[in-house]
Parts: sequence; structure tokens; C-alpha cells
Amino acid sequence: MTPETPGSGSTVRRILLGSQLRRLREQKGVTRQDAGYVIRASESKISRLELGRVSFKERDVDDLLSLYGVSDKTEREALLQLAREANTPGWWHRYNDVLPSWFQTYVGLEESAALIRTYELQFVPGLLQSEGYARAVIRLGNAGATEQQIDQRVELRLQRQERLTGPEAPRLWAVVDEGALKRPIGGPEVMRGQFEHLIEMSKLPNVTIQIMPFRFGGHAAEGGAFTILRFPEQDLPDVVYVENLTGAMYLDKRDDVDTYLQAMERLCVDSATPESTVELLGDFLRET
Repeated sequence: MTPETPGSGSTVRRILLGSQLRRLREQKGVTRQDAGYVIRASESKISRLELGRVSFKERDVDDLLSLYGVSDKTEREALLQLAREANTPGWWHRYNDVLPSWFQTYVGLEESAALIRTYELQFVPGLLQSEGYARAVIRLGNAGATEQQIDQRVELRLQRQERLTGPEAPRLWAVVDEGALKRPIGGPEVMRGQFEHLIEMSKLPNVTIQIMPFRFGGHAAEGGAFTILRFPEQDLPDVVYVENLTGAMYLDKRDDVDTYLQAMERLCVDSATPESTVELLGDFLRET
């Protein structure tokens, strides 16, 4: 039986279904080439399906289940239902006009994560941005965008934040470099609002914020910003998200994930404690 996935986004459902199909194929000793032949597809298509990178046709899943010898009606229906749900667009798809395709994947993963650990050194993390700060950051990165497009991007960012105070809120643990907080985005009034917002967010029981201070010097994440996502489904590995100007990398190999987990653990140890962070934010607020 596939695990239940209440509240999961379509992206995670695709990954979960793909991992289930890979497990069934390997148990039966079927090659990707043979599986592809059954559904009139290439070996590489089977690989992409098993990684959850493409959508599923219910007919193809049905044929693969037959090939893999899955005869139990309950198990088959559970996997077919997962295939139907995996093709259901998430709420964020209505922002397709302003949302890059590579970031759609991230929003889907973030929507389903139980634990989000993030390190930022240039900006306040998107999930912790005030509306004024978010608008200023989005303007900086989208100089040619219309006012309507800016509004849409801000709306999307604020909607992503709503999950932090919802009924199935994830745990958010953010380490923010002091440089991000000293960079005057949007002017003094916007920064004051952002500091106040961070202080309020730090009061949520599921949110932990730490500042990596200048005085520490070099640290474990000199390579740049990253986010680690962990999911409630035991079958899914942690995913590391690393963004660049034109796209992003999604890393789920154990060795890669472990490297980033070790860096995050080091950052948390070396940064100001959550209590000291609130004091620092108060200092920044008074100085602005």
C-alpha cells in the first residue's frame, strides 16, 4: 500500500508515485528498457517517471502495475489514485505567467515539506519577508516587469507564507547572514517593517530564526544560500534546493544531502541563538 499523502502537492505525489513504481520494478527484476517497451516509451522516459520529473498517464501506470505483478485491487487503486492526484495542478499554477518553470517545482516541494531549513546571505528568506520588503526585492530582480506582474509575484510570496500559520504548518528553521539584514532594501521604513516582522515571526512555535553575525568571520556555508526540504512521507528523501540566476539544482543523492546537512548543523551551532537573534533584531530596529 502506498502511504496516505494528505495535503501533499502534485510535485511530491509524482515523486512518491515514481519511487513506488521503481521499487515494484526492481522487486520484479524488470529493466527500464522492458518497462518502457510496455508503455511505448524510452528507457529515459521510465527514468524520468521514476524520478517524478514528468506527469503520469493513468493508462501507463495501469500497464506498469500489470507488468510488475501487482494484482491486489486495493494496492492498484491506491497507486492509480495517486497517479490521478499527481496530475492535479497546485494552487500556484495560476501564477504561471510570472513563475519560472524551475521554481514551480520548488513551490510544489515547499508546499508539502514538513521541515524547511534554509540559509540566506543576500536577502531575508522569502517565507519570512514582510510585504513591503518582498515588493522591494521583487522590483530589484524584475526591472522590466509591469506593476501587475509585481503584484502577482508579491501575492504568490505572501500566499506561500500562509502555510506557516495554517493547520498543518511546517517547521521552519532559518539562518540569515547579518549582511542580508544590513542591506538597506527599500529604504529605512521598509527595513523597520521587516525587522518588526521577523521579531513577530520568531514568536511562532514552528519558526526558529538565527543570525550569522559578521563577527564570526568565515563559516560553513561560504558557497552560498541553500534550502533543505524534508517530507512526512518516509519514502521520500530530503531535497536540497540551490538557486542561481537562470535556474536551480535539486539534489537528493545521500552524499550531497549529507554535505548540506552538515553545513546547516554547523551554521546553527555557530550562529547567534534564537534568543540572542531577537535581541539583535531589536538593536537593528532601533538603529534604522
